[in-house]
Amino acid sequence: MATPTSGAALSAEEKKEFDEYDSCLYGFLKFEDSEGNGKKSLLEKGVAYYENVLKDHIKSVNAESDRDNLPYLDPSIYCHLGHLNLLLEQFPKALSAYQKFYNLQTEHWKNAPFLYGLGLVYYHHNSLSWAIKSFQQVLYVDPGFKRANEIHIRLGLMFKANGNYSASSKHFRLALNDSSESSLSKLEIRLNIAHLLEVQGEFKQAKEAYEQFVAEEGLSKSVKATALRQLGWLYHTVESFGDKVSRETRAIQFLQRSLELDPNGQTSYLLGRCFSSSGKVHDAFVWYRHSIDKSEANADTWCSIGVLYQQQNQPMDALQAYICAVQLDKSHQAAWTDLGVLYESCNQPTDALTCYQRAARNSKVHANANLAAKIKFLHHNLKNIPMQHFQTKPKTLPNIEEAWRLPIPAELTSRQNSGGLTSQPCGILSTGGSVMPPSMAQTQGFNTDRMEEEKKSRKRPSSENMEIPTTPPQPGFMSREQLNLLQLLASQPNLTPQQQQALRQLQHQFTQQQQMKINNPQAVVRPGQPGHSTSPPSSQHNSPGSSGSPGKPRMPGQGQSGEQDQGQRLPGGVPLPLHGNLPPASNIPFNRGNGPVTPHRSAAALAATSANANASGITLPSAGPLHPTSISNTLPSDFIHNLRAANMSEQEISSLLSRPNITTSIAEDFITQFSRSKKAGDASQGALSMKPLTLSQSHIKNLLHSTSEGSGKMEQKDKQISAFNLQLSGKEIIDLSRGLGKNGFCLTNMLQDFGPPPSPAAPPSPPLPKDHLNPPTPSVYLESKRDAFSPELQQYCHSQPVVVIRGLAGALKLDLGLFSTKTLVEANSDHRVEVRAQKQQAPDENRDQLGKKVWKCESSRSHTSIAKYAQYQASSFQESLREEHDKARGQHKDSDSDSNSSTSSKKKKSKVIKFGTNVDLSDERKWRSQLHELTKLPAFTRVVSAGNLLSHVGHTILGMNTVQLYMKVPGSRTPGHQENNNFCSVNINIGPGDCEWFAVPDQYWGVIQSLCERHNINYLTGSWWPVLEDLYEEDVPVYRFIQKPGDLVWIGPGTVHWVQAVGWCNNIAWNVGPMTARQYQLALERYEWNKLQCYKSIVPMVHLSWNIARNISIVEPRMYELVKYVLLRSLRQIQMLIDFVEELGFEVKWQGRARDEAATYCDDCELEVFNILFVKEQDKKFVVHCQDCARKISPKLENFIVLNQYKLETLIEIYDNFVIHSSTPSASGSIC
Repeated sequence: MATPTSGAALSAEEKKEFDEYDSCLYGFLKFEDSEGNGKKSLLEKGVAYYENVLKDHIKSVNAESDRDNLPYLDPSIYCHLGHLNLLLEQFPKALSAYQKFYNLQTEHWKNAPFLYGLGLVYYHHNSLSWAIKSFQQVLYVDPGFKRANEIHIRLGLMFKANGNYSASSKHFRLALNDSSESSLSKLEIRLNIAHLLEVQGEFKQAKEAYEQFVAEEGLSKSVKATALRQLGWLYHTVESFGDKVSRETRAIQFLQRSLELDPNGQTSYLLGRCFSSSGKVHDAFVWYRHSIDKSEANADTWCSIGVLYQQQNQPMDALQAYICAVQLDKSHQAAWTDLGVLYESCNQPTDALTCYQRAARNSKVHANANLAAKIKFLHHNLKNIPMQHFQTKPKTLPNIEEAWRLPIPAELTSRQNSGGLTSQPCGILSTGGSVMPPSMAQTQGFNTDRMEEEKKSRKRPSSENMEIPTTPPQPGFMSREQLNLLQLLASQPNLTPQQQQALRQLQHQFTQQQQMKINNPQAVVRPGQPGHSTSPPSSQHNSPGSSGSPGKPRMPGQGQSGEQDQGQRLPGGVPLPLHGNLPPASNIPFNRGNGPVTPHRSAAALAATSANANASGITLPSAGPLHPTSISNTLPSDFIHNLRAANMSEQEISSLLSRPNITTSIAEDFITQFSRSKKAGDASQGALSMKPLTLSQSHIKNLLHSTSEGSGKMEQKDKQISAFNLQLSGKEIIDLSRGLGKNGFCLTNMLQDFGPPPSPAAPPSPPLPKDHLNPPTPSVYLESKRDAFSPELQQYCHSQPVVVIRGLAGALKLDLGLFSTKTLVEANSDHRVEVRAQKQQAPDENRDQLGKKVWKCESSRSHTSIAKYAQYQASSFQESLREEHDKARGQHKDSDSDSNSSTSSKKKKSKVIKFGTNVDLSDERKWRSQLHELTKLPAFTRVVSAGNLLSHVGHTILGMNTVQLYMKVPGSRTPGHQENNNFCSVNINIGPGDCEWFAVPDQYWGVIQSLCERHNINYLTGSWWPVLEDLYEEDVPVYRFIQKPGDLVWIGPGTVHWVQAVGWCNNIAWNVGPMTARQYQLALERYEWNKLQCYKSIVPMVHLSWNIARNISIVEPRMYELVKYVLLRSLRQIQMLIDFVEELGFEVKWQGRARDEAATYCDDCELEVFNILFVKEQDKKFVVHCQDCARKISPKLENFIVLNQYKLETLIEIYDNFVIHSSTPSASGSIC
C-alpha cells in the first residue's frame, strides 16, 4: 500500500493525542490562543491524513483484479473523520462522514459519541426533528453520557421552539441539576426556565423569577440585561401589574437600565414600543432608528414603524415600511395584516384582500376567525362590485405589485452600511389582544467576526411571487431586460446561430452573477431612489400620496412579532426562527369600531401570537454569515443517497436540503460560547467526496486504535453480558453480575441487552388495496348471559384490534341508570370534573378557524363539579329541543347544537362546547353501588380480576385499574391516542346518545406518529385528531362505527383510537391487561419507547413483572420467557447498582416497603426506580433519584443515602420459583 502523501503523515505522539478527540469536545475547544492553534493544526492534519489515505486506497482498489477479495474497510474511519470535521465546524463534511459510518456500521447506535455528533450537525442545520431523535438515542443507549447536560440544554431549547413547554422545562431542570461542565451557566439555564413561565402565561411567577435575577449580585451584564428587559416587557404587557401609566413608567425604566448594561437592537425596539404606547411618537421613532442601526434586518421594527406612520396619517410612508417588513420576512403575518388594514382604509379592497390572504396563509400557530371573516367579507363583496368601479376611482396608494418595487426609505437606511449590524429578529408576540413577551436575547458577548460576515451578507430579499424591481444594473449584474431576454431565448426550441451565441453569453453572465451573490453578498445592495427622503412621522408631515383623506383604520392592533429569515423550515413545514424566535400566531383581534388607532395598536401587532409563538426563549447573535445558497451545494454527490439509506423520507430530505446554509440554529452561539470564533467556510470549498472505499489492515493499524471510548466499553460489556441466560439460577445471576457495575455502568433496557433504541415498527407490507381501507368493524351481538361469559367471546376480543359488543347491558341486566347524570348528582354533587372547552365540529374532520384541515386539536382546561356540569348538559339539551321545535314550526335557524357531517358543518356556525372528562370513580365509599354493578361483567372485562395484569400492580393507577366517567354533549372529543403502555381498554356507553369511534390497528401506529411529527405535534403529549384523507393516502385502514347505549367497546393492545359524542351521553372506561404474551410485549415495548422519549410510564413494568412472578402461574411459553428475562435483567441491574454504591464506600440501608405503596419514580427523569433508591434531601423533603440522575448531581453521591426495599434473597427466591406451568393460572397476594 502506498504511503500517504508527504506532510499528512502522523507521528506516534500525534496519533496518541488524536485518540482524545471526538464529538464530546465540540464547543469546548478553544482555538484562539497559541495552544488552541496547535490543536486546530493537528485536527486539520488529521483530516488531510484521512483524505490522503482514502485517495490512495481508491488507486489500490482500482488496481485490484480480484473484485471478490477487496480489503476490509473499518467504518470507524468515517466516524472519526466526522468528529474531526465537526470540531473544525466543517458541518457538511461532518454530516457526510457520519452518514458513511451510519451506512457501513450496522451497530452504529452503540457509539454514543457518533450519535451525539450527528445530533449536533442536525441541530446546526436546524433539522430539529432529526436532532431530537439523535440526542434522545444518546441518552437511551448511554444514560450516563458525559455530555448529557449539553443534550438536555439543546433539547430544552428545541422543545421550547416547538411549543412543547413541559418537555422543555423537564430538560432544562435536568441540565440545571447536572453538576458537570456545560456551555451554559446555571444562571442562564434558570433564565430559560423563567422564560418558560412567561411564555406559558405564568406572568406572576415569571416576574418573581426575573426580579430575583435583578436583585442578585455578581451577575454578568448580559444576564442581568436580559432579565431587566424581560421584566420591563412584562410591565408593558400585563395589565394586572398596575395601571397603565405606572406600568409604562416602570417598563421604560427597566428597558433603559437593560440598554445601559447591554445595548442591542431588540431592547431598543421594545423601548420604542413602550414610547409609542405612551403616545410619544417622536421618541418611539428615535428608538426604532436605534434598533435599525443595530439590527437592520428586523421585520418587527419595520412593521412598528409602519404603525407609527399609519397613526400619523402618512399612508405612503407606512406602505413603504410595511413592504420592507414583508420583504425581510415574507411570512410576517402581522405586517401583512397591517398592510391590508392600510389598503382598506385607503379604499383599495382588492389589495387589502391580497394582503389578508397572505396573512392567513402565514398563520402558523393559531388560525384567526376574525381574519377569516374579513377575507370572506371582502371576497364576497368584491364579486358584486364591477371592476370599473375601482378603475375609475383615484388610488391613494400604489397597488401591491407596484409597492413591491418601492425602495427602502432613504432616511431610515442612511446608516445601513455604517457597520455594527447584527441580525436579531425580535419575537415580541401577543395573544388575545394582550401583547406577549419578547424572546429573550442571548446572555453572551457578540462574536465580532461573525457580525462582520453578517453585515456583508445582509440584503433586502424580494418575494418569489412578486416582480423584481427594475433598477439600473450594478457592475457585474444583469438588468431586468437581460433577464427577460435570457428567459425568452431559453424557452425557444429553434434558435439562430446569433441567438444561440447571445443565449450562451447571457447564461455565462447569469452564472457569474449567481456566484458573485454567493461569494460577495455585500455586492447585493438595496436599490435606492435619489431624492426620496422619509422623515420621522409627525402630524405636520405628509408624504407623497398622502394628500387624500384615507380615513382612519378601523382595526386597532400593532405591527410586531418577528419571526425568522426566509427559507428556514422544519421537516413538518413549520418555519423556524434563525435565532430562536418562533413564528407569530394569527390570533389577531379586530376592533369593529371606527375609532382612531392608538399608539402601537395597529391591525396585527398587539395581537399576533399565542404563547407558542414566543417559545424560543433566548435570541442570539448569528454564528456566521447567512448564505442564500442551499447546503446541498456544499455536500458530496452521494449525500442524498446517504440520507435515503438513513431512512429519511423524501419530504424530510427535501426539507433539509432546501434550507439556507446557515451556520446557526436556535441558539448556536449560546450553545457554543466556549468554541473558537470562526468565519463560515466558503461554499465553494465543498466537502470531501467520499466514495465507498475499503482499507487494508496496514492502513487501519496506522489509524486510531479506538474511535469511541463509549463504544469500546459497550462492546466489552456486551461480551460479559452474553453469558446470561434463563437456565441460570438467581444466585448464579448475582455472582456473574458482581463487579460489572463498579464504574457506574448499569443496564436499564428491560427488553433486550444492548439492543438498538426502540423505533416505531414499519407498517405491514404489502400495503392494503385502497378499497380495503374501511374494513367492517368486528361486532358481536349478545342475546344472553351465557353468550357474554363464553370463552369464545374472550378469545375473539383478544384476537381483534377493536370489537363492539352489542346488547351487553341488556344481556347482563346491567343497571346503567347508576351512571346517569341524575344519579351521579344525587350521589356526589360536588365531585370534581375536569372540563375541556372544544370547538364543535363534524366527527370526520378537524378544521382550524380559517377552515383548513389540521391535525392539532385545540382545547382549554378548567374544572367544575358534577352538579354544575349536569346543569350545563341539561341546558344544552333543552336548547336543542327548542331549536327542533322552532324548526318544526318553520322558524329554522342554523343549529349550533349538533354536527354530524362535514357538509352540514360548513353551513353551520361552530360553537364552543364543554366536555366533562376524567371523573374519578375509584373511591368505593362514594361509588359503592356503581362499582358493585360492574362486577356483573365477564371476568376478562372487569376492573379487578385475577386474569387482569393491572390488578397485580399492587397499587392504584387512576383511570387504568380504576373507573373513570366521561360526561358529554354532542361534539365532545377524546383526541387520538394509544392507551397507557399499550394496555387494552373497556368502554361502556351509558347513553342516552351515541358515540362515534375511529380505530386503527397497532401495526400502523408508527405511520400516525410520523404524521404527527409532520404536523409538528408530539405523538405522546400532543392533542391530535387525524385527517382521514391523510391516513388513506398512507394506506392506513380505519375502523369507523357507532357505539349505542349499552354497547361495550373493546380496544385491543396498542390500538390507536379517537372518539366523538354524537348525542348527549355518559361513558365509563378503564384499562385491562390480558394475560397474553402479546399484551405484555407491547406494554414492555412502550415502556422502553417512553424511556427514549423521556416520557413517564405510569405502569411500572419492572414492579409489575415481579408481582406477576409471585402471583401468577404462567402457562404460555412466550409470556413466561418475556417475564423471566425482565426478572433476570432486574436482578443483574440490582447487583450492578450495589457494586457501584459499595465501590464509593456507601452502605445500602434497609427501608422496606409498605403494603399498597405506589411504585417509585425518579424525581428528575421520571423513570421507574426499583429496589435501590438514591435519596437526597431537598427543601426539607426526601427525594428519590435513579442512579444516573444521582451521579449527575454528585458523581461521588455526596449528601445521598442509598436505600433498598427488598431483600436480595427474597428476589432470588421469587426468581427461582417462577417456572412455567401447565395448569390453569391462579393468583395470590402481591409483593409489597
